[in-house]
Amino acid sequence: MEYTPLIWGITLAVIIGLLLFDFFAHVRKAHAPSIREAAVWSAIYIALALLFGLVFLVVGDYAGATEYYAGYVTEKALSVDNLFVFLVIMASFNVPREDQQKVLLFGIVFALIARTAFILAGAGIISVWSDVFYLFGIILLLTAGQLLKKELTGDEADEADNIFIRLAKKVIPTTDHYDGDRLFTRVDGKRMMTPMLLVMVAIGGTDILFALDSIPAIYGLTQEPYIVFTATAFSLMGLRQLYFLIDGLLDRLIYLSYGLAIILGFIGVKLMLHALHENKLPFINDGESVHVAEVPTGLSLLVILAVLVITVVASLLAPKGRALRVIQNAEQSSRTYLALVESGGTQQELDAARESVDRWRARYEKVPEKHKDALIEHRERYLAVLDDAHGVEHRELRPEDLGGPARG
Repeated sequence: MEYTPLIWGITLAVIIGLLLFDFFAHVRKAHAPSIREAAVWSAIYIALALLFGLVFLVVGDYAGATEYYAGYVTEKALSVDNLFVFLVIMASFNVPREDQQKVLLFGIVFALIARTAFILAGAGIISVWSDVFYLFGIILLLTAGQLLKKELTGDEADEADNIFIRLAKKVIPTTDHYDGDRLFTRVDGKRMMTPMLLVMVAIGGTDILFALDSIPAIYGLTQEPYIVFTATAFSLMGLRQLYFLIDGLLDRLIYLSYGLAIILGFIGVKLMLHALHENKLPFINDGESVHVAEVPTGLSLLVILAVLVITVVASLLAPKGRALRVIQNAEQSSRTYLALVESGGTQQELDAARESVDRWRARYEKVPEKHKDALIEHRERYLAVLDDAHGVEHRELRPEDLGGPARG
């Protein structure tokens, strides 16, 4: 299939139109989307991405369809991993939940721009230097190794204190507080940068680093720039809604990094095999092609899907994953109950909340100590919340606790 300037133009117009719609329909007015809103729009964007792949089948480009779907699934998986970092950054800066949508949309737009630049650069390099696939393969293998090292050692980089943040703080005076979703504010008549802009700088900087991994990964599945761009663009569409939908689930995907390491390692090997097949380096086989078996894109798609399914299922069913679910729910149920007591919930709401506290507290007591030590960052603070809810639950509630007149 030939991808003419007209096709590129229509595709770009569709992508830009979706981004503008997302901004004006959902992000312009600051709010925290409900689970239902996030679920509906996540499903819509995923459906659009899958339907777009059918266009390749309609015109008879079956290879293009397979490459597109393989690229989309890989980039989507990497995008979900990016959400972990976005979550850490926004938690580090204490971004108000109602303003997180704007930060995420900025991250998506910046990621799309950065990755488009890398896509065009990659296509240009490939056209003049086919041996660049060796470099792409090495990058992915090193990235896979770093993911495994991080999981095995527990070393975490401070994503909210990267070089871009330090540079921004030195150049521009910064306040310690937010002013709505404004990027700049005035303090004593002096124009200053708010933490909101710092958050966007942090996410923009990490987007550039992510592009260094994701673009070589998808070029390992297809060398067609149009397919690379569309698979990458559609993988980023709906990422904002997905963030709010799986916010509580992200932490439970405890083996996702292992799965991504396997996928990146697999694609890295695939790239190395392709590089050997296209070899022109004089110190390898005298600059001649090396006859090695290459991995078909269809098989790559099956491997990627299988690894992701196994990773998610293993994360949710593993003892550590179940323990994390209990720990999170025990804390959340306790906070919900305490909030109801403070705000004045109805007796029915309080009874249901107390029942939830009882249920999750009992399950928490059965969690092995090794999982509690590994999964609870601030043990004393965590237990204080559970104990507060337990203490309130077992005393007689007074009328003022319920926020209304005495009930007869």
